[in-house]
Amino acid sequence: MRLTRRLSLVVALVLGCVLALMNAGSAQAAAPAYVALGDSYSSGNGAGDYIDSSGDCHRSNNAYPSLWAEANNPSSFTFVACSGAVTSDVTGSQVNSLSSSTGLVSITIGGNDAGFANVMTTCVLGSDTTCLNRVATARSFVSSTLPARLDSVYNAIKSRAPNADVVVLGYPRFYTEPSGICLGLSQTKRTAINQAADQLNSVIRARAAAHGFTYGDVAAAFDGHELCSGDNWLHDLALPVWAAYHPTALGHSGGYYPVLSANALTSARAGAA
Repeated sequence: MRLTRRLSLVVALVLGCVLALMNAGSAQAAAPAYVALGDSYSSGNGAGDYIDSSGDCHRSNNAYPSLWAEANNPSSFTFVACSGAVTSDVTGSQVNSLSSSTGLVSITIGGNDAGFANVMTTCVLGSDTTCLNRVATARSFVSSTLPARLDSVYNAIKSRAPNADVVVLGYPRFYTEPSGICLGLSQTKRTAINQAADQLNSVIRARAAAHGFTYGDVAAAFDGHELCSGDNWLHDLALPVWAAYHPTALGHSGGYYPVLSANALTSARAGAA
């Protein structure tokens, strides 16, 4: 009986030590303070399970920032991305959540400045010619005006969070090409929209690199999961209408989240080196 009790005490002590070490390891593994900035592609518009307090910003528990925070246990998580945000919303208010203690920043921004919601409305309702003209106007804006707006955002982030790893995420292409039989927009329209998305991502990538930020290519992650693929990670025309042409919950978990995870690690390792 005494031996059994002694063994029980030893086992209890060993288990206590193991649990203490595990807790210590968990504390050490906590990720740095994380702030998620940006527009609807970051807030999770279209992903469901919205955070009540976020209102029309449509922040979702299924959005990639929420998924990353849940998986990585950052010391703090500030989620200020908002549906409809443009670059001036980031510089005017969202960056106020940043500080010298911020360790990771993620952001998608630029699509609303270029008027992509209006582009899609025009292309859905109008002729091929009308669509192509609207896309051409958006592309002209992306090449001539958007770079300076992105610079203002990235400069503000660098100023307010000088110690942070910054991951700038792009946007998916909307349509699989070639898409074969696909109801809705013509192939001419789909190709033009994809080309505009490619240009937008190219400009974002270049300006992010110029500021020393890491670019996350979600277009590659969505390859094979665009509209007309048969395995869509994007909403087509949808109700509510504000969810249309936004990533689904799968688009966040299978597309955006892995890209953020991979690039957050890469950025952190580069900083450590």
